[in-house]
Amino acid sequence: MITHHPDARLLNEFSSGSLPLAQSVCVSLHLNYCELCQRNHQRLQQLGSALFEDLAPQQVDDSLLRTVMSRLDEEQPALSYSDDSPQEGNSYPALVQRLMAGDYEDLDWQRINSALRISRLATGDTHNEFALYHIKAGGSIPKHTHKGTELTLVLDGSFSDEEGLYRQGDFLMRDAEQVHSPTAAKDADCVCIGVLDAPIRFTAWNYRMLNPFLKLQAH
Repeated sequence: MITHHPDARLLNEFSSGSLPLAQSVCVSLHLNYCELCQRNHQRLQQLGSALFEDLAPQQVDDSLLRTVMSRLDEEQPALSYSDDSPQEGNSYPALVQRLMAGDYEDLDWQRINSALRISRLATGDTHNEFALYHIKAGGSIPKHTHKGTELTLVLDGSFSDEEGLYRQGDFLMRDAEQVHSPTAAKDADCVCIGVLDAPIRFTAWNYRMLNPFLKLQAH
């Protein structure tokens, strides 16, 4: 059962199309698991459509119109909510599979410690890092806080931190006011999506020396 969801502000920004792409992908993935947020998203879209229809027509500059029309011909990545079935042998949503563009184990993994490895995926968003986090059963991400916002979605397994327990499909948002150390359950590895708009900052004493070297890797 999914118990952690995007808040109303975040879901509203997603529905209006105003979220940065990588963050929007993360919310979209949550919708693959959560029927409640699917329904709320649909209601927000319907409300937005009704409000748009009530707007008075505005004159548009010719140059702006030409720019919009030209963009209609540009190929856009299919990075939005979809109820496509996962490919055979892969339990992840179709959107994750498209971003992986290959086998899970063949991704470019960076090992952080004996329990954690990270693979950064390209979304086309150059301001937000989008990555897979693989935490071994019983392992932890070193205690840290955030210089900006971190969105997390659980794809497989579960983890806990100082504020709760998170299972498949759960969504959480952390910021500079919170310090946590996500720890995978002892009986299974945990795989998550993590989206950062600024580097994390380690607070664990044995990792603090890394902070000056942490850079956002968004692409």
